[in-house]
This record gives sequence, C-alpha cells and structure tokens, in this order.
Amino acid sequence: MTDERIVIGAGTKYSLDGILTIPNHLDHLLPAVVLVHGSGPSDMDEKIGNNYPFKDLAEGLSERGIAVLRYNKRTFVYGKEMAKDSGLSVKEETIEDAVLASALLRSDSRIDPSKIFIIGHSLGGMLAPRIDAEGGDFAGLIIMGGSPRKLEEIMMDQSNDAFNSLNMLLKIIAKKQIAALSSRFANIYNLSDEEAKSTKVVGKYTTAYYFKEMGEHPSIEYLRGLNKPVLILQGDKDFHVSVEKDFKDYQKLLGDMPNVTFKLYSNLNHLFMPYVYGKILKMKKEYNVAQHVDKQVIRDISDWIFSN
Repeated sequence: MTDERIVIGAGTKYSLDGILTIPNHLDHLLPAVVLVHGSGPSDMDEKIGNNYPFKDLAEGLSERGIAVLRYNKRTFVYGKEMAKDSGLSVKEETIEDAVLASALLRSDSRIDPSKIFIIGHSLGGMLAPRIDAEGGDFAGLIIMGGSPRKLEEIMMDQSNDAFNSLNMLLKIIAKKQIAALSSRFANIYNLSDEEAKSTKVVGKYTTAYYFKEMGEHPSIEYLRGLNKPVLILQGDKDFHVSVEKDFKDYQKLLGDMPNVTFKLYSNLNHLFMPYVYGKILKMKKEYNVAQHVDKQVIRDISDWIFSN
C-alpha cells in the first residue's frame, strides 16, 4: 500500500492534513472509505492512549483492496479558536469536513465514485447518517460503536456508571455534580438557539446549543428513511455505549429493514480491540495498553464493502 498526503478543505479557513492509503494493485477502480472520528479533538489516526484505531483500519482495509481516507479532526487543529464560538455544532466540528472528504475521493480517478463508503466511529457513527444526507452521498454506511440515542443521554449513563464504581465519600461529591449536569441537560430543548448558545453545560466552552442542535437531528430518523446498505458494529465490552441501550436499540428500531446488518463482537471494547479492564473509571489504563483493531472486524468490514 501507499500513503499519500492530502489536504481536506485546501484553501479554506480550516484546511486539514490527512492521508489517503491506496492499495498497490491498481488494475481496476477501487472502493474507498472515509473515516470519521468520535468525540473530542483527535488526530488522523484517532490516537487514544497508545492505540491508533484509524491507522489500523487504513492499513487493514488497504491490504484487502480498499482505499482509505483519514484526516485530522478540525477541533484537533483549530480547537483553541473554535472554542470561542458559542454557536459551534457538529456541523462545523465534523460534518462539513467529512462531506469534503467524500468529494475529494470522487475527484480521484483511481476511485470508483459509486463505491465510496463512510466508517463513523462512536460520535462519528452517530453522525454518519446525517453526513450522508447533507452531502456525503455514500454508497453505504458503517457505524462502529455508535448509538441511536441522544448524546446527552449517553453522557448521563456514562456518569452514572462511573458514579456506581466510586467509594462512598466520592459518591457524596459526585452525586451533586451529576444532579447538576442532569438539570442542565433537561432544559436544553426549552431554550431558544440564542439562549442555548449563551448557556454552558459541560466544561468552560461546550454550550447547550451543541447538544440541542445535534439532538434536533436524530440519527435514527435518517436511518429509518435510508434504503442504502448499513452495517452496525459493536463490541460487547464497550463501556462508552451499551449493548442493551444502544446495539439492541438499533436492532429493535431497524431490525426489520433488509438493508441493515448487525454484528456484535465478543470481548472487544469501544476501539474494537480486546478489552482489558472493561470499566469506565479505568478508561485511561485500558487505552494505555497498546493493541490493534481486531482482524475479524477488518475482515467483516471489507467483506461487507465488496458485497455491496
């Protein structure tokens, strides 16, 4: 395979460095994928601790004949200046660049324009249907560790999971913090856009508008109206999203749609790597263990792409 340096949004305010990994055997037009990050600032390899899931996906899929485009997330490069924007939403943070990435692949004469797919991980998986609808126009969608629920619901579940693992003294402190966060989330859809932009809900910068704008574009509504192929993947040791509340909800909501395929992997975590501790409070330790995306996951993704 060959790694080619590319730029997403060249000439715009937010140009982003990236890599297009191309298989060496070019005797036919290639299928391709765009990789879309999870939440938070992230580089093109989606580096988390000592793990590089997007690099693993790029190399693994390219070995199997699929071109892969990955790039630095906008908030990874321009986070300080974007933090000042109270109207920041997932559109500016993620969607616009993923659409530009799909257009870049379409302009490449080596790529089959009818075989360009999106792989969204975590938040990127939740946004994949909207990215497709807002200009990505992909041949199919692959959702890894995503959720049909609202982002704030997932965050509250993560907070409660962490709370249940604390000792009694820390629980007293955390209980008030969680109650305050729950109260802020409960009111976001009662706010006007301008009110939401002036209301901080998480940390110093993240406003209610970020959650409100995303929540008003529920991914499940896009998926229900979709007839193109969709592959939904999750590890059963994922402590960021839940098998019961997320994977099984996808099955319940979309299970009667013939275009949707589901795969649940035993003993894999949110990065689709073997789990170590399996607890959200040990997340940092879990991801500090250097591992690789499970080869069966890569095989399943490539097989599915070639079958569609």
